[in-house]
Amino acid sequence: MVYLLPILAVLLSFGLVFWLRPKSKERFKLLLAFSGTFLLSLTIFELLPEIYGSERPKVLGIFIMLGILLQIFLEFFSKGAEHGHVHQSSKSQLFPWLLFISLSLHSLLEGVPVHTNETIIYGILIHKIPIAIILSIFLLASNLSMPKILTFVVLFAIMTPIGTFLTKEIPFINDIQSYLNALAIGVFFHISTVILFESSDGHTFNLRKLVVIILGIAIAYYL
Repeated sequence: MVYLLPILAVLLSFGLVFWLRPKSKERFKLLLAFSGTFLLSLTIFELLPEIYGSERPKVLGIFIMLGILLQIFLEFFSKGAEHGHVHQSSKSQLFPWLLFISLSLHSLLEGVPVHTNETIIYGILIHKIPIAIILSIFLLASNLSMPKILTFVVLFAIMTPIGTFLTKEIPFINDIQSYLNALAIGVFFHISTVILFESSDGHTFNLRKLVVIILGIAIAYYL
């Protein structure tokens, strides 16, 4: 199931957008806020205690910071698609390779900690759904042909399971699992906090957003 669920999340999100054809991504702000909170909470509740029980704390801290820096670097190419902001040109008919490669690397790394902690898959799923929806809105509004769009979506969908599979099957990756998990934690920290900040409306009080954040924390805690 850990291999199948991320694929279904992306493909079903694309199918929903293809069927309903929403024009705006603004209505997904609360879903994004929930996904960011949920992913951040699961990272703190599940992944951090796991890695800090096994290796040197300062070295793991370095890898967490490297994960944050890696995600910042990837966003130079994805333009923030990992947290719901697709700023690529929708007029070109060329396959968006930079967007695809950066999202794929992000998704591969997402799959790494699933090998040792299957609970984090729920955080990844809730994160992927709004991102896949917003990405699908962009792709379907672009000048790309349908075969190119489907190729993008399908390949993007399988990247997280590939990351989990490689971590499980390759002994070398298994040997450095805790460091790769720390790298993924850094990526999750950056993504989730950016989502939370960017889903704010001019830093004004928003009761619905506050409720969604509390709900995300509570559900993550009781998983």
